[in-house]
Amino acid sequence: MGKEYERIDGRLRTFIEAQHIFFTATAPLSGDGTINLSPKGLTGSFAVLDELTVAYLDFAGSNAETVAHLRENGRITLMWCAFDGPPNIVRVHGRGEPVFRDDPRWADLVAHFPDIDTTQHGLRAIIVVHADLIRDTCGYAVPFMTYDADRDLHAKRFAREDDESLSRYFEGKEHVGVSLDGLPGLPLPLPPTPIPVADRS
Repeated sequence: MGKEYERIDGRLRTFIEAQHIFFTATAPLSGDGTINLSPKGLTGSFAVLDELTVAYLDFAGSNAETVAHLRENGRITLMWCAFDGPPNIVRVHGRGEPVFRDDPRWADLVAHFPDIDTTQHGLRAIIVVHADLIRDTCGYAVPFMTYDADRDLHAKRFAREDDESLSRYFEGKEHVGVSLDGLPGLPLPLPPTPIPVADRS
């Protein structure tokens, strides 16, 4: 049977942080708009900020549907599945926002992801989600699957890009600056990557 939770802590937090993949779902307000569902991986790119707030790194890609939907209406659902151990599915329904490079919160947010090299993946935004409803369900039909390793293809593709070339890459994609339904997506050109305080001289 499913259960609702007041906060993300204890065993629930441990379960979420142990998963190698999660899924995000968003949609525009338009009744005939395109619903978006995305898998998210890469070890170290997800963080629990507090008992009701989580965040993940939004890396380079050829679309920006999640960013566009969040800019329009903020609705988002995150889902984790147990592919090993006891069956479980956890969903966080909430309100999200994309935090871009020129946001004064950027440096503090990036500090929550010390276990991933953000320079290797074309980091373009940090998605912050405030939970309105936290619940789990049984997950009895979710198959057992074994995690082997993260793919290294994303880093190999985008590590060679600097801010200018990455911005040109996004500008060349039809649905990065504008969503499939014509909503504003990633603001372009990209602001420069902020220099970490420790690297300033």
